[in-house]
Amino acid sequence: MAKELKFVILLDCYGELLTDKQRDYMELYYCEDLSLSEISEPQGITRQAVRDVIKRSEQILLETEKKLGLAQKISAVRQCLENLKSVSAECSDKQISSAMNHYIDKCFELI
Repeated sequence: MAKELKFVILLDCYGELLTDKQRDYMELYYCEDLSLSEISEPQGITRQAVRDVIKRSEQILLETEKKLGLAQKISAVRQCLENLKSVSAECSDKQISSAMNHYIDKCFELI
């Protein structure tokens, strides 16, 4: 998984554990793809200060994932649902296949 995507996923899972400033900088950097300069200039702070906040936030997200493993579990559930969807497509009984797809789609909405 690309580093950027990994932090977007971790931010989605654990972003509420960060301070508002940490979450804002992470979203601007990873989700909006702004540079350190583009983040720091409107704030009136240095690029290094923004980098420090981002690095600390990354560490918090990585430590939280290491302890809880929520992002990894969600990824595993998503893969399981994809496999079920493939099996459902091969099912010869259209009514069963349709029902399976309905519930699989509902599960995807939850994650």
